[in-house]
Amino acid sequence: MTVPPLPTPSQTVGPFYGYALPFTGGGEIAPAGHPDAVTVHGRVLDGDGSPVPDALLDFWQAAPDGSRTGAPGSLRRDPVTGAVLGRHGVDFTGFGRVATDADGHWALRTLLPRHDTPYLSICVFARGLLHHLYTRAYLPVPGYEPDALLVSLPAERRATLVADEERSGVYGFDIRLQGGTTEETVFLDFH
Repeated sequence: MTVPPLPTPSQTVGPFYGYALPFTGGGEIAPAGHPDAVTVHGRVLDGDGSPVPDALLDFWQAAPDGSRTGAPGSLRRDPVTGAVLGRHGVDFTGFGRVATDADGHWALRTLLPRHDTPYLSICVFARGLLHHLYTRAYLPVPGYEPDALLVSLPAERRATLVADEERSGVYGFDIRLQGGTTEETVFLDFH
């Protein structure tokens, strides 16, 4: 009798994000100098609360008018070398990609999505993960109302998805990959 082979275990990926995927201006979703730009920043932390220095975060969000179409083609390349030069700094794309630094810190300049519950969708890639993770950073602004997702969560879990307004136009949002119910960020499944 032949025994069917067992699947091999998954392996984690990276860390190789520091040179492969980030691009110049990846955290500058809002055009430079836009008067309504806000900064969202934070850290990616592991289960011990230590910074994750080589995570990569993708951000998607609605535009200030609520549209979700973005502005394709705003990423510029050198016509000779093909190297990524960054954004042209004019269009609002609704997409950003940021690598964490040695302290696990990341920062993003963007415009507030204007709907009842403004949030940024985030995809987290980091060493030790077999699959990337999805979460949201809700931005508490005037008129902010928790949406169905936030209302469905216990208060201590809900708090892990809401950014702190540190001062006007600056929000802090840490992503904790593991921890207790009040520490670990809520991650979402997509089917």
